[in-house]
Amino acid sequence: MLHLHHSWLCFRSWLAGMLSVLLGLVPSASSNISTSRPNILLLMADDLGIGDIGCYGNNTMRTPNIDRLAEDGVKLTQHISAASLCTPSRAAFLTGRYPVRSGMVSSIGYRVLQWTGASGGLPTNETTFAKILKEKGYATGLIGKWHLGLNCESASDHCHHPLHHGFDHFYGMPFSLMGDCAHWELSEKRVNLEQKLNFLFQVLALVALTLVAGKLTHLIPVSWTPVIWSALWAVLLLAGSYFVGALIVHADCLLMRNHTITEQPMRFQKTTPLILQEVASFLKRNKHGPFLLFVSFLHVHIPLITMETFLGKSLHGLYGDNVEEMDWMVGGKGMGGWEGGIRVPGIFRWPGVLPAGQVIGEPTSLMDVFPTVVQLAGGEVPQDRVIDGQDLLPLLLGTAQHSDHEFLMHYCEGFLHAARWHQRDRTTWKVHFVTPVFQPEGAGACYGRKVCPCFGEKVLHHDPPLLFDLSRDPSETHVLTPASEPVFYQVMERVQRAVREHQRTLSPVPLQLDRLGNIWRPWLQPCCGPFPLCWCLREDGPQ
Repeated sequence: MLHLHHSWLCFRSWLAGMLSVLLGLVPSASSNISTSRPNILLLMADDLGIGDIGCYGNNTMRTPNIDRLAEDGVKLTQHISAASLCTPSRAAFLTGRYPVRSGMVSSIGYRVLQWTGASGGLPTNETTFAKILKEKGYATGLIGKWHLGLNCESASDHCHHPLHHGFDHFYGMPFSLMGDCAHWELSEKRVNLEQKLNFLFQVLALVALTLVAGKLTHLIPVSWTPVIWSALWAVLLLAGSYFVGALIVHADCLLMRNHTITEQPMRFQKTTPLILQEVASFLKRNKHGPFLLFVSFLHVHIPLITMETFLGKSLHGLYGDNVEEMDWMVGGKGMGGWEGGIRVPGIFRWPGVLPAGQVIGEPTSLMDVFPTVVQLAGGEVPQDRVIDGQDLLPLLLGTAQHSDHEFLMHYCEGFLHAARWHQRDRTTWKVHFVTPVFQPEGAGACYGRKVCPCFGEKVLHHDPPLLFDLSRDPSETHVLTPASEPVFYQVMERVQRAVREHQRTLSPVPLQLDRLGNIWRPWLQPCCGPFPLCWCLREDGPQ
């Protein structure tokens, strides 16, 4: 959570593949907000649904610590993420900008970074709130998941590393916890790679057999050299298909302390206590502040690795166990522009400053964390680029009645799928230009896919676009038409004009998640031994 002695907690989460963030401030002795320089603690959790915690209405999942933060703070009910998957959303969270502005999107279906050994990542010319706070004298730390890239040209240049983006201290996963990291029924990469390797094996085996037959029958004039090489490569591919799971675990499931690999592969039953100890150690070292600590949980992403203490304790199976473990640490994926993929919890806690128990229904964004944190630390928001986030403090303090977000855009990769218009004192409209195809029809999920697509045959382009009144229909179940909504055409014209104005502010940038930046490159693979013998255990606790 975020605890400040001025404490501010922002908790964000998505359904199905979304990200949850807890943001908090810990108070300083000063009562003047403009000079308080509060300690700041940010908490983020992968794949936690907005309906999966008690303070947002779940009465069967035990999340007492998060609920207590909500009771003591301000709860946002219209809090929106900038993307429905972790890599682009994290980029937006750290920079206050739509991920399309920094190139942290794809145009070919690669919605997140696929490998630790890929060259894509958060560009070095982007400014994070950590970088600004470090310049203002804050100790800055990141503990947990990064998933915004590591290397550019060599296995040790660490051009995308957290320490190159304003953090003084890093302990955690440079990549992301995924289904292949442990014995788990849902593979995110292994099965696909096994199929490709087996196909290539079959091709090369057929080539080798054909060459052997041609050589023995004298029908193909060939030396034994290509026969031997074809057979050798076939054997290597066959072996690779059997060991690809282990190779993935060693390549991507690792822990780092600053620039040094400490565990490769990770010991998952030890990970939660190690992260907790690391958090305690950072807070103890920097207790006199000011500090910014970003705790990015590995929970509740598959493979739902949970300590034995919490196994079987919830009413919702392994997922519930994992949620409750994540809550203890505190004390469907990628649905395009649908609310289930982008609407997240938001809790801000600052004792003595923000009113306890307040609920705000104005539209806000996770991108708002950037300018809010920067302003609280006495920094200045960059003037040389577009910042899409807005300072939340006036809204949280009650000095402003309305959000500064009149329009919010909802991207899927680099494609604009939807937009919302908050018509002050009236309603909030949502317009969908493109939606993923849910199969079977009405299921609310993309059949046969872990992540819904953003383009191609599996999306629908709507003409006219779909219109919803989120004030009356937050679950987006009743499509409005010109016949049922008198102001249908006026709303469409205003939203489409806002979209055109927004698109004029975009500049072309290299897409970090497209194929060239998002394929595995052996020379970029972090390895704590001679490649490919990547294995080490260098420490058992925090430093």
